Amino acid sequence: MRRIFFTALCATLIGSLPAGGSSAIPNATGGFDIRGIARAGRKPMPNVVVWVDAPALSKAAEVKPVLDQRNFNFYPHVLAIQVGTTVEFPNHDRVFHNVFSFHDGKRFDLGLYPTGTVKRLTFDKAGLSMLFCNIHPKMFAYIMAVNSPYFAVSDETGRFTVRGVPSGSHVYHAWRSGNSMISGSIAVDAETTLEVLWQ
Repeated sequence: MRRIFFTALCATLIGSLPAGGSSAIPNATGGFDIRGIARAGRKPMPNVVVWVDAPALSKAAEVKPVLDQRNFNFYPHVLAIQVGTTVEFPNHDRVFHNVFSFHDGKRFDLGLYPTGTVKRLTFDKAGLSMLFCNIHPKMFAYIMAVNSPYFAVSDETGRFTVRGVPSGSHVYHAWRSGNSMISGSIAVDAETTLEVLWQ
């Protein structure tokens, strides 16, 4: 298995996973599903957004993304989308909520709306939007809009799958809250796996 070494800022991307990791696997679109893991030191990192800049292949339609409001929290805490995607913001609490963002990405304010109501918003600009509710200050979440159809968010074990990436040399990016974003180059084929490591 080929190994890829890259160091940028305070992170390293290594082209192989620890024991038990999986290689890239062929996808029905002609690309590869790349599986990887994100860590800070030895600790697995959830809610890391990883994306790859590559030419778009034919992809199956994806489920419309939802940022839910329930139990006085946003779910999921981190949502990754492609630029141009419309996100739904349902309110499933029994109180009014408000969703707004004045961060670098999409700036908006959906206003107050009651339980059972759904607001929708199209993210037409790449970047990070940090979301809040002006009634409940402990509520916050992130939406990362990227100029690529190839992205994923790591789960509680730090693992992620970027689906359908075409073969070839591409640029990757990785972001997590409170840390600098990293970028680097990766050669994608059936042998490629990713480990994103903040040291």
